[in-house]
Amino acid sequence: MLASDPGVSVASIAAEAGVDRRTVYRRFAAREDLLAAIYDSRLTAVERAIEDARLREAPVGVALHRYVENVIAVNRTWPVDLARMLADDIVHARRDACVAEVDTFLRRATAEGLLRPGRPEGWANALLPQLMHLVSRTLPDLSPAQAADVVVDTLLHGLGTP
Repeated sequence: MLASDPGVSVASIAAEAGVDRRTVYRRFAAREDLLAAIYDSRLTAVERAIEDARLREAPVGVALHRYVENVIAVNRTWPVDLARMLADDIVHARRDACVAEVDTFLRRATAEGLLRPGRPEGWANALLPQLMHLVSRTLPDLSPAQAADVVVDTLLHGLGTP
């Protein structure tokens, strides 16, 4: 509900969950606390997705597909934007650590020849999350693995003919 309407009321969230609004407020003193818990859960899931992909030790092609598949699953489970929480220093630091880990991996992927060198600095780093976000939203009938196939193929080969 928050993904489609960030201003949705706690009463509406409670009704959708089948509980009374007071039940939500017993667990979360304020709406901001509920949002913080949701964002924390999403960020924790992203951290696990990165860890499970083994970006530093798995073969780059395998790691890339695992990472993309994992993040697509996170995007579908937690379809909220962390940008709203970046004012929180701890959240910002955790997100920056995730970004740095993926940046390091993409440099490795370039050095090992999976990605073509000579692209503008940071291009793959900007493009990959956009592709994952797009496939998460526009191709919901694909499994995360199938959606990852689309993203990885598009990242590595573009849309032109071979």
